[in-house]
Amino acid sequence: MSIPQSIGAVELSSVGIGYKVQDAMLKVAAVELLIGRTVCSGKYFIVIGGTVSDVKTAIETGARISGEAIIDQLIIPNVHPSLFPALGQSIVLDQDEVEALGIVETFSGVSAIIGADAAAKAGNVTVFRIHVAMALGGKGFCLMSGTIADVRTGVAAAAAKARERGLLVSEVVISRPRKELLQEYI
Repeated sequence: MSIPQSIGAVELSSVGIGYKVQDAMLKVAAVELLIGRTVCSGKYFIVIGGTVSDVKTAIETGARISGEAIIDQLIIPNVHPSLFPALGQSIVLDQDEVEALGIVETFSGVSAIIGADAAAKAGNVTVFRIHVAMALGGKGFCLMSGTIADVRTGVAAAAAKARERGLLVSEVVISRPRKELLQEYI
């Protein structure tokens, strides 16, 4: 499948219902499963990609079927293409060229994705990691690099989206980060 135009996510409080919702979402529309797994504190997290109409259909179906198990959901119609490699943890940075490191931490994985998209669209940043809920007690975060000014812009945009949802934990910009900060992250 080519790079999807749209991305959708559903965060659920139940693993069993998560499997049921994921199956229904994949059956109702021609979407690609990007993430479908259990995450910390006993939740289930689903991320899909596809056309705007297919993602919308799948997310609406998932929300309807999930009932009270739904914690959070999203549809980003024109997602920034850099989110896909960042979600897949496939971006490798040249550590010597990182002028600034930006971190936005959220109380949900869905909010981390929304924030990462806003950051990528707002500034000339490289969003190189979107981490959703694993080993974080259900929280999420995104990491970005670029010039100090661009990272400040990206972090501000991402934090604003999480803050709108009432789910911002922290927003940090580190200039000239030590290489050790970029060698290993969850």
